[in-house]
Amino acid sequence: MKVPVSWLSEHVDIPAGTTVEELDEAFVRLGFEVEEVLRPPVTTGPLVVGRVLEIEELTGFKKPIRYCQVDVGEETPRGIVCGARNFAVGDLVVAALPGAVLPGDFAIAARTTYDHVSDGMICSVRELGIGEDHAGILVLGQDGFTPGTPAAGVLGLDEVVFDLEVTPDRGYAMSLRGIARDLAGALAVDWRDPAALTPPAWSGEPGWAVEVADPGRCDRFSMVALEGLDATAPSPWELRRRLAQCGIRSISLAVDVTNFVMLELGQPMHAFDRDTVTGPITVRRAADGERLTTLDGVDRALTGDDLLIADESGPIGLAGVMGGASTEIGSTTTAVLLEAAHWEPAGIGRGVRRHKLPSEAAKRFERGTDPDVTVVALARAAALLAQHGGAHVVGAPVDLDVRRPRPVIPLDAGRPGRIAGVEYPPSQVVEVLQAIGATVDGDGQQLQVTPPSWRGDLTDPADLVEEVVRYLGFDEIPSVLPTAPPGRGLTERQRRRRSIGRALADAGYVEAPSYPFVGEAQLDALGLPADDARRALITLRNPLSEEAPAMRTTLLPGLLATLARNLARGQRDVAVFEHGAVFPGGPRTQAPVPGVDRRPDDDVLAALLGAVPEQPWHVGVVLAGNLEPRGWWGPGRPGTWADAVQAARTVAAAAGVELTVRAGELAPWHPGRCAELLVGDGAEATVVGYAGELHPRVCAALDLPARTCAMELDVDALPAAPVAVGPHVSTFPPVLVDLALVVADAVPAADVEAALREGAGELLEVLRLFDVYTGAPVPAGSRSLAYALTLRAPDRTLTGEEANAARDAAIALAVERTGATLRA
Repeated sequence: MKVPVSWLSEHVDIPAGTTVEELDEAFVRLGFEVEEVLRPPVTTGPLVVGRVLEIEELTGFKKPIRYCQVDVGEETPRGIVCGARNFAVGDLVVAALPGAVLPGDFAIAARTTYDHVSDGMICSVRELGIGEDHAGILVLGQDGFTPGTPAAGVLGLDEVVFDLEVTPDRGYAMSLRGIARDLAGALAVDWRDPAALTPPAWSGEPGWAVEVADPGRCDRFSMVALEGLDATAPSPWELRRRLAQCGIRSISLAVDVTNFVMLELGQPMHAFDRDTVTGPITVRRAADGERLTTLDGVDRALTGDDLLIADESGPIGLAGVMGGASTEIGSTTTAVLLEAAHWEPAGIGRGVRRHKLPSEAAKRFERGTDPDVTVVALARAAALLAQHGGAHVVGAPVDLDVRRPRPVIPLDAGRPGRIAGVEYPPSQVVEVLQAIGATVDGDGQQLQVTPPSWRGDLTDPADLVEEVVRYLGFDEIPSVLPTAPPGRGLTERQRRRRSIGRALADAGYVEAPSYPFVGEAQLDALGLPADDARRALITLRNPLSEEAPAMRTTLLPGLLATLARNLARGQRDVAVFEHGAVFPGGPRTQAPVPGVDRRPDDDVLAALLGAVPEQPWHVGVVLAGNLEPRGWWGPGRPGTWADAVQAARTVAAAAGVELTVRAGELAPWHPGRCAELLVGDGAEATVVGYAGELHPRVCAALDLPARTCAMELDVDALPAAPVAVGPHVSTFPPVLVDLALVVADAVPAADVEAALREGAGELLEVLRLFDVYTGAPVPAGSRSLAYALTLRAPDRTLTGEEANAARDAAIALAVERTGATLRA
């Protein structure tokens, strides 16, 4: 919300000498974040209001040129050459005289051009630095200013505009009226409510027939009919200047007036061309399949949740969001229907997101507007249209009002002080609540508070507590650091997660956290089958992006997006990791909605926790390009599936457990280059993750290099690490044995290793795979696995016979279980 200080000062008695910094501090104390303080560009030198006295059309040039005589308050008019066509004799304009310097260091001097001496320049909005319109020069109208008047004040070149961030729960602050009320309280000064006006006593039959078919979504609908509007009447400069300062462009008098009143009172309105409206107006829900072309020219398909303003021809407006093109105010409009209503905020918000159609009106309606000011806003707008466009009201206004009484909120006057830790006397609490417009009944500690009509967000005692604390100043709350309870540190789970992150970082991976949201398109790119458990998504009701409306069930989409982004920016060797929660879907119970007036009991807390989905902690890595860089020492080594598997082993080692690796198959990995990661032995082994090369189709879909590798592992599925026991250091020498076994390609190396360990028995101290070989003389379809065995007895030196017996037993069991043959 942009707030010009000059406009604000019309409603608030800002103390003389108040600086911009002091106003900034006051806004912050009220809970408004000041995004920016805007000031116009600096203009120096003579800049005045001038009146065009004569226009001479110059011919013989490539474009139309005018030579104008302009009264600038001097004895003789100035002759100024100008190419614009949007002004006439008698118009007031802004003239920069020789010696002036406009924004952009544009110095003005008398010069000869088009065979005439141009003694200054007639300025456009963009040349003055107060807007972007350069289609013509700035016309101030024909009355209201005396030629020679300094233009700085007229243009607002000394104006200061605060750009305030208004939180969604404070819709009243989307208006000068709401800001003025709060600021007056913060500065302890008087203010004037622009809504405190009495509408005229319009008489006669209602100006139009209106019916509200859905009072639950629209509890007040007001409308007034006008005619006699001068379609050519321009918006006065003061109104256009205020709109521009608030970031709204001028369109036409009728539209500008509705926008001006919206900024002033916080009540959006819509103007219909009355001659294009057929029959009675009805406020109703849309039928599925109905269509409406809105003012932005887009033909929109409507749903049963859309609320419409309709006539006999069909929809003529999307209620609270945008009007329809069929009843748009045009350059020939002389009869107008002005509408102001109070819409249900949640329905407006749903419509905005569904149609991706944000508007200034919708921003206010979805935050909540004041239903008391609909007729006041119509009266204010009608008066402006009468003043500047000659329009007059026809008949009586329509005002359909089915509002319910406002709720009464009980409040313990001592509660704000107990929560904030500041002693607020009951009289001060009452004073604050009355200052924000609430009606307070009751004596002593127990109060009955009726919120004002413009504060639909005040529904519970906690809301009133927040208002009291905010109004009296958040900066008054003492800063007290809580004492950390002794004897507590990181949990075992926290230590494990941090150890895993450090281990992967030490291994050369870069942590790259991503948003925990995913969409069906991302899962499609991974090639996940329709029955894959990772497609059971938990969809958010209010997602940040319609393309990713669900919580992630795997880390891979975010990691692969990070990889693709880095590759697109020229990084060729990338190894990144992420560890975080995933959110598997599936059946779950509905969460209750507890009140805020008391602490939820144990049953409610249990139901809330029971409705929360499981959130297992996963870790994932992706890598592409060289894992070891190339240089004078060599060509470098590209990352392969084995590095992805090693990343999983690194994670397991940091968690204090050991993984078993065997061939597996799961999208999005390549079926023949996918490793299944397990913990446990035998029938009790549990799959905790996968690693390997991504499928070529996935790489192509995501525009990734061929043979990109990835790993994902469920950290929470890893068993607790056993208590670490220091190894026994034997004083007896080891026996080192190497052997090579030839096995079929389909036989997992893990099975061979398990057989060797079991066969060698207690004498085996270390078993390590140190070579994998394929090619002659190894038969096709087989590979040679070479192992290094360390044999040692804890109490004696092994004899050759004992070592050979252990070796032969290991080979025999491996041959029996895997079909291996000893390679000579």
